[in-house]
Amino acid sequence: MDSQRPFLYLTLLFMLFLIWTTWQQDHAPQPPVSAASSAPAMVNSAGQEVPAQGMPTALPGQAAPLAANGIVGQTVTVRTDTLVLKINTRGGEILETDLPTYPISLDTPDKPVKVLDLNGRNYVAQSGLQHLTVEGVDAKTLAPDHLAMYGAAQTEYTLANGQDELVVPLVWQGANGVVVTKRFTFKRGSFLVNVEHEVKNNSNSIWSGTEYNQIKHGESVHTGGMLGGVQAYVGGAYYHDGKFAKLSFANMEKTPASGDVAGGWVAMVEHYFISAWVPPKGQNDQYYSMVTNNQGVKGYVLGMRSAAKQIAPGASDSFKSSFYVGPKDQDMLSSIAPGLDLTVDYGIFAFISKPIFWLMQMIHKVVGNWGWTIIFLTIIIKALFFWPSAVSYKSMAKMKAVSPKLKELNERFADDPQGKQKAMMEIYRKEKINPLGGCLPMIIQIPVFMGLYWVLQGSVELRQAPWILWYKDLSLMDPWYVLPLIMGASMFLQQKLNPPQVDPMQQKIFQFMPVIFTVMFLFFPAGLVLYWVVNNILSMAQQWYINKKIVGHA
Repeated sequence: MDSQRPFLYLTLLFMLFLIWTTWQQDHAPQPPVSAASSAPAMVNSAGQEVPAQGMPTALPGQAAPLAANGIVGQTVTVRTDTLVLKINTRGGEILETDLPTYPISLDTPDKPVKVLDLNGRNYVAQSGLQHLTVEGVDAKTLAPDHLAMYGAAQTEYTLANGQDELVVPLVWQGANGVVVTKRFTFKRGSFLVNVEHEVKNNSNSIWSGTEYNQIKHGESVHTGGMLGGVQAYVGGAYYHDGKFAKLSFANMEKTPASGDVAGGWVAMVEHYFISAWVPPKGQNDQYYSMVTNNQGVKGYVLGMRSAAKQIAPGASDSFKSSFYVGPKDQDMLSSIAPGLDLTVDYGIFAFISKPIFWLMQMIHKVVGNWGWTIIFLTIIIKALFFWPSAVSYKSMAKMKAVSPKLKELNERFADDPQGKQKAMMEIYRKEKINPLGGCLPMIIQIPVFMGLYWVLQGSVELRQAPWILWYKDLSLMDPWYVLPLIMGASMFLQQKLNPPQVDPMQQKIFQFMPVIFTVMFLFFPAGLVLYWVVNNILSMAQQWYINKKIVGHA
C-alpha cells in the first residue's frame, strides 16, 4: 500500500466525521420509555381541557395574541436584574421570560433573548394542584390547577436597587374555605425562581392533593445544517435514577413517558438556554409527558407530579419547587441539581469535550479572553502530544528521504502492482519506516477537533465571546474569512514538508485538499478555525525541527 494512502483515507474519514456527528446530534436515538396510563382529558363548559384524575392535562396551545386565544386572566410583569417575566393570573402560568443580560446578538444589545414565549413558540411553564377526587365533588373547587383564576394585588413587580429578594403572591379562594397562595420568589443575580403553593385548609374535612409542574413547548423547526452550523437539539430532557435522558417531541407523540423518580427533574432544552422544574432534594415524584393539540397547534408537555399530602382541618402546608429559566451555564446548573449540567449536550464526544472545557475555564481565569484561551489550549494540547507526533514526523521525514526510491519503484513496476508492493515493503523494512506513522497526527487531531467543535457550539460561556479586531463572537464564522484562508495556506505549506505522493492520482487529490478544507472552514466557528491555524503552525515548526535537527543529522 502506498504510504500516503492511509493519510488520504483518514482525511476523507475526518470529513465524513464532521457530517455524521452533526447528523447524529439531530437524530440521536432516544431512550425507551414506558407507556403512561392514559387518563382521558375532561372538558369543562367552556370547551377547555381540564386535568383528569391521575394525570394533569396541559392547556391547549394557541399561537394567536393573548387577547384572542382565550386567556382571560391579568398579566403580572416581574422585573429583576436577570429576568423579565409575564405571569398570568389564570393558573399562575409563566407566559414569557426575557433575559436582559443575554442580547439576541451583538448588533442588538437592547433586545434580550426570549426563552419562554407563548405567542412565538407556544412555550410556557405551568404548575398547579390536584385534589384527590371524591365521588360527587368537583375537584376544581378544592384545588387550583393551571386553569384556575388567582387574584393579584398588583400587576407590576420590580426588584429595587439594594433589594436582594422579591416575592410575588397570587391568591386563590376555593370552596369550603380552602385558600391557596402561590408565591414566586426571585433573588438578585439568579435565574432560579422558587415556587410555593401554600394550602390553608379552613374547611371541616381533610384536604388531600398533589402538586404538578410542567413545561409545554411548540413544534421545533429545523434550521441550519452542516455548513450553516450545528442544529442544536430542541426537545425534552429528564433525570432519573442518576441518569440523563432525552425525550424528543417525536417520541412524545409515539409513546407517552411515565415513571417514578427520586431527586430528578424535567426540562425543555434549546441551543444555549433551558427551562427546568426542579423539586426539593430527595422528594419522590412521577414524571410524565403528553401531546396537546388545539386547532392544529401542537404542544409537547413534560412534567412532574409530587406525592400526595393530607392537610387536616384548620392546618396549612406547602408544596415547594424551583423553576430555572436561563442560560446553560454548567457551573450554575450543577449547583442547582445533579445532572442538570448534562443538558449542555456535547454529543458522542462529551468524554473529550468536558475535559477540554474544564481546561479552557482554568486558562480563561488567568488570561480573561476566550480567543487567547483557545491559543494557549492549543499549545498545551500540542505539548501533551509532542512525543507521539515526533515519532510520526520522524517517520514522515524518512519517507521523504526515500521518496526518490519509491518513485523509481513506481516506474519500474508500473505493470506489476504486487512486485511494487513487495519492493516497497522491503525498503520500509530496511530503512525501519512505519508507512502508517504519518497518519498519527490526523488520528490525534480528529477527536480533539470534534471535542472542541462541540464546546464552541454548545457552551453558552463562549457565546458572543470576543477575541481581537473584528472577532466579536468566536462562536460564529469569520466575517472576513481571514482565519480560514490562513488555515488553507498553512495546510498547503505543511504538505510541502511531507513526502510527495508516489501515485499521480493521489498527488492531484492532495493538491486540492487545502482548497477543500478552506471552503469547509469558511463556515465553521472562528474559534475552531483559530485552533486549527495555531495547531498547523506548531505542527510545521515541530516538523521542521525534526527534519533539520534529528533526521538531518542522522
